[in-house]
Amino acid sequence: MANKSNNIMVPNAREAMDKFKMESASEVGVNLKQGYNGDLTSKQAGSVGGQMVKKMIQAYEDGLK
Repeated sequence: MANKSNNIMVPNAREAMDKFKMESASEVGVNLKQGYNGDLTSKQAGSVGGQMVKKMIQAYEDGLK
């Protein structure tokens, strides 16, 4: 059985994560569509993921203040 590391632990969070991903993609100028986005380049996909991580780190740091 394959072990997927990108499973969302809280099922109700999927919609919020999808919205977060779309917002992050918009901020870096990547046009995501609902569903399959396999036509993205590695650079585009990486920039979306990087933006998401950047925003999560910022939110965590803000919470520490």
